[in-house]
Amino acid sequence: MNKTAPKREVYRMKVGFIGLGNVGGKLSGSLLRNGIELTVHDLNSDLVDGFVSQGAKAAESPAQLMRDCDAVITCLPSPAASDAVMQEMLPEVSPGKIWMEMSTTDEAEVKRLGAQVIERGGAAVDCPVSGGCHRAATGNISIFAGCDRATFERILPFLTTMGRRVLHTGDLGTASVLKVLTNYLATANLITCAEALVTAKAAGMDLNTTYEAIKISSGTSFVHETESQVILNGSRDISFTMDLVKKDIGLFQDVADRAGVPLEINPVMMRIFDDGIARYGDRELSPNIIKRLEEATGLDITAPGFPSEMEDYEPEASGYEVIPQGRRAE
Repeated sequence: MNKTAPKREVYRMKVGFIGLGNVGGKLSGSLLRNGIELTVHDLNSDLVDGFVSQGAKAAESPAQLMRDCDAVITCLPSPAASDAVMQEMLPEVSPGKIWMEMSTTDEAEVKRLGAQVIERGGAAVDCPVSGGCHRAATGNISIFAGCDRATFERILPFLTTMGRRVLHTGDLGTASVLKVLTNYLATANLITCAEALVTAKAAGMDLNTTYEAIKISSGTSFVHETESQVILNGSRDISFTMDLVKKDIGLFQDVADRAGVPLEINPVMMRIFDDGIARYGDRELSPNIIKRLEEATGLDITAPGFPSEMEDYEPEASGYEVIPQGRRAE
């Protein structure tokens, strides 16, 4: 089921999208199938060709995208990649242009790049997503947006086309802080779910029953209800890898260090993923962090009846702005 059509004025705006990977390809797909005039760019020409076959245009460079489009979205794997793309786009930034950074990135870096865009008369937004690739595919993912209110209201139709729940987090950079914070929590959930499942199996528990017990109890979480299923299936496929986890919790550590917060759990998690990367490689699927415990115990943590990929059972529908609790009366 497709979403309600975005506001009419959105169709008059041309959108560029750079980065058609696991997340970016799904977010840009939501724009395309909902009638947004879309131009795309990626180093992988096969990904670009796939979008062109569905009605998108192809750009030869990030500079061309910024020159030809009203808003350009970047969804890239690292702050360094975003910086490289921005240096190509900057000469084409002019008043009225919008840069929307949907990558998971560093607060300080998005502020630095955003300041360069603003100096040239453009607007900058950090708007990372949260909720998993399966929800990005259906347009039901959550989106944080850090920018001034006027810019937020201008881009809200785009955001509600790509996502279901959209939260204006405050000024530029605030969304990136909240994104790495939520990824830190998701990583903690993943590690503890792995430990719980292995311990249950070692204690002689049935894993199907264990999954349901956790799901209906105070111990449940979004991660358990999604990632534990693909762990138990054995595929461990959430389209997310160990190097990306390490990057994200490293960015969270940077936020805490700048704020003078003496974290205790995150440094341990970083060591766990360092060990996982050393054992299995940086591109290993992140739920396979459980293999460390499977190998240590000689146990196989799989069970019948679970899907090989995370699925989104929520029907696609129009997105909306989330108003923080305590501010709804305002």
